[in-house]
This record gives sequence, structure tokens and C-alpha cells, in this order.
Amino acid sequence: MDYHSEYRLKLKTPDEAVQLVKSGDWVDYGMNHNMPELLDEALSKRVGELRDVKVRGGVMPKPLKIVEADPERTSFIYNSWHFSTPERRYHDKGLCNYLPMTYRSQATFYRKYLEVDVACIAVTPMDKHGYFNLSLTNSSTRAVIDKAKTVILEVNEHLPWACGGYGELVHISEVDAVVEGPHEPLAVLSPVEPTEADMKIAEMICSQVRDGSVIQLGIGAMPNLVGKMLAESDVKDLGMHTEMLCDAYLDMYKAGKLTNRNKSIDWGKGVWSFGLGSKELYDWVDHNPGLASYPVEYTNSPWVMAQHDRLIAINGCIEVDLYGQVSAESVGSRHISGTGGQLDFVTGALMAREGKSLVCMSSTYTNRRTGEVTSRVVPVLPSGSIVTDPRSQAMYIVTEWGMVNLAGRSTWERAEMIISIAHPDFRDDLIRHAGKMNIWRRSNRIR
Repeated sequence: MDYHSEYRLKLKTPDEAVQLVKSGDWVDYGMNHNMPELLDEALSKRVGELRDVKVRGGVMPKPLKIVEADPERTSFIYNSWHFSTPERRYHDKGLCNYLPMTYRSQATFYRKYLEVDVACIAVTPMDKHGYFNLSLTNSSTRAVIDKAKTVILEVNEHLPWACGGYGELVHISEVDAVVEGPHEPLAVLSPVEPTEADMKIAEMICSQVRDGSVIQLGIGAMPNLVGKMLAESDVKDLGMHTEMLCDAYLDMYKAGKLTNRNKSIDWGKGVWSFGLGSKELYDWVDHNPGLASYPVEYTNSPWVMAQHDRLIAINGCIEVDLYGQVSAESVGSRHISGTGGQLDFVTGALMAREGKSLVCMSSTYTNRRTGEVTSRVVPVLPSGSIVTDPRSQAMYIVTEWGMVNLAGRSTWERAEMIISIAHPDFRDDLIRHAGKMNIWRRSNRIR
């Protein structure tokens, strides 16, 4: 079969390709580096011509032309599975809506419940066998393509080819149109300088890691710092099973710590679903048989995670209340990010033999405008806050003041434990609230 002839027949300009989008359609942009920049720009030119085109995406690394071109949201209604910085800003302006999910369920939502009229997905250049690669975002992209009535692929020459477990490929025979054009280099995730509190938290978390542990790192500065510390530690033969591939894993690999030799499944392979980090990280992914990208329904399945002994899941959060409810995605009704896979890994780590889920945060934060210092440990999550991890699933909570395990604990035990890792300046007030909530015993002591 002459796949290149078929490719040429399907090759269109971006402006030609977006003529396949009709008013009222549901359009999917994929997530992260699957963002179709050329198609997004071409589609934005149809503002005023189209009406009520609903677009889904998530963790978009750059601003979206369709949003910028249509502040009235007459032509395009953008919705996100997980907020990046541009999407958070759009949401604050009323230009973006959130799509609630636990990450492992995303593909099921597409297959069972959602309509996709047009999928616009960025991919690698086609190989000699007629395959494109989904590169840095396996995620649920294959489910989107399978459900789509029309598939448009945008070839991004900068995307690395990711070796996969499954779900990482698209064949030219499945595609309705292909577009090409020059792209800017891939967006990178800038490192954040750790604070003194971050360093203390990371040290406590690293103390829980043993030889042969399988590591999951969530998004954010803290999980990355933990990975970098592990790279400098004495532990060995670590494994990787994660939704997000970040630079910390590359650090552990270069230090000889990440071998994947003790994994119960996917032996010798570092398993991941989407990647976000530095150019060096993206170069590491390219045609690397030691890394295996999988759909998120696999990486984030608690039943898959449970097969790993000593799974250590490390994630960050925004606030914790005295019941052990964790919010990692909103401050009151202001949405910050998304549920993502945190609850998936909290659940899976609890199921795994010798598994541990560690959710971490600094005990306070400082308001940039007022300079006021506020406790992240609160009596009850503020009105409008989203509960990412319910109290029934909470396990280890870590601040710079200590680490506690809430699994199986009563409300009064939880109150004592959580207050013990709050900043000392706020503990007396938290105790008073706990008393009013009937979750404080006179015999309680703060360690």
C-alpha cells in the first residue's frame, strides 16, 4: 500500500480542513501537546460565521485563538478537563468551563456518553507504515479519535515519537484530513524554586521510599522536588508508574535510580500517560523503548496500580479540613486546576501491598496582595470548595510540621492528627473549632 499517496490525497491547508466543522458541532482538541495550533488559528477565523461550536481540551500549553477571538462566546464555547495557566485565566473571565472527571474515567465518558463531531489532534509526522504517533499525550486521545465522526490530524514536526504499551498510534486510513505547517518549539514547564517548607516536606516523603518502590508523581513543584531528592538519595531500583511523566523521572534515571527492574508488571518499562517538562525530557521520550505510554484508563486504574508492591503516590493539594477532606483543585468556588488522577492514585496506593498515598502541602500561604498569612488546614473546606479526595479515602497528609496517616481513624483522632501538622500559630483556633464540631476530646493532645 502506498501510504504516502493516501497522505497526499488527504493533505489540506488548515483553512480548508476546518471547513469540516459545522455550527453546533462538538470539537475535541485533545490535551496538552495534542493541541492543534494551526487548526485552532484557522478555526478562529470563522468567528461570526459559526455558532455554538463546543470545544473540549485540557492542560492547553498555550492560549487558544478561538477563545481570544470570541470573548462573547457566540461562535465557540471552550471547556477544559484540567486547567493550565491560560485556561485558569479564561475561567476567571468567564471564558472557559470545567469538565468534572476522575482521570481514569475519561475514556469511558467518551465511549459511552459523549459526542465528538470533529477531532483536531496534533501528532508526529507519519512513518513508512502509515502510522502517526500521539507523542506526549496518550491519555484518552485514542478514545476521542474512535468516537469522532471526522478526524483531522495536525502534523507537529517537534513532537517526539513515544513508544507505547497500546493506544499511542493513529493510521492514515482512519483519518479524514491532514494539515502541515511550521510550529514554534514545544512549550516547556518552567521549574519552580522550592521553599524551606517544600524541602522539609520532601525529606519526610523521601523517608518513606524503599529500594524497589514504584513511584507516582503528580503535577506541581513538590512532586518534582521529591523526585530530584530521590535521585540524590541511596535508594535503588525504583520503578515508574505514573499518569504524568516529568523531569524528576529523568533525574532519577540519569542518577541510576530508575531501573524498573523490580516491578511486578511492565517489567523494565517506565509507564506513563502524558508528559510535560523540559526539552531534554521530550528528547528522552523520543523512540525510547524503556518508556511505555499507555492510555490513562490503564495508568490510572487502581486495579493495575494494586499489582505494584510498594507503590508510593505523591501528590499536592490546596487545603485540608479537620475531617480529612482534601481539596486540590479550587479555592472556594474559584477553580484552579482539576481532579485529574489524584483520587485514582490515592485509591490505588491504598490497595497496593505496602502502598502509600502521600498528599502534601505547606501549612500556610501568603496572600500576594495583602501579605496576610493563612492556614491551609481549615476547620471545614470553604463554601464552594471541591472535595478532590473524600475523607473516606484520605491516607497520609504531609506538611512541613509532620506527617500523619488518617486511614481508618475516627473524627476525633483525625482532628488531633491534622491539627498536629498545622502551623503552630493556628492550632489553638483549630482546636476551638474542633470542639464546636464535636470532634475534639478533652484527652486529645497535640504532639
